[in-house]
Formats: sequence, structure tokens, C-alpha cells
Amino acid sequence: MQVVVRDNNVDQALRALKKKLQREGVFREMKLRNYYEKPSEKKARQKAEAVRRARKLARKKAQREGLVAAPTR
Repeated sequence: MQVVVRDNNVDQALRALKKKLQREGVFREMKLRNYYEKPSEKKARQKAEAVRRARKLARKKAQREGLVAAPTR
């Protein structure tokens, strides 16, 4: 991963680096690796994440097709 520092603006480059790391999921991976996770727990977590992603995708698809009203903010 590479971030370009322009005009000696290290703060801006650091922000860009953090954003890239967040997008790649590095922080989340580090948090998960802080402690040992039993294989059965890992499998259950991954399955729950997959279900969550599938529901989110289905919800977005339904909103695009007009079957479900978009959430109000």
C-alpha cells in the first residue's frame, strides 16, 4: 500500500493511509487476531457475517426495485 505525501503535508497523507487501511479491513483483522478464536466460533461468526451481507444486499435490491421504502434520515 502506498500513500503520496504532497507539499510535506504528513497529516493529510496519514488520513489517506488510515482511510485505505479501513477500506481494506486491516483494523478489523488486527482486532480479530488480538485473541485466539476457536474454529467453531470463527465458523459461526463468518456464517453470521455472510447472512448479514446477504440480507443487506437483498434489502438494497428491494429498495432499488421499489418493493420496500428507503429508510428516512
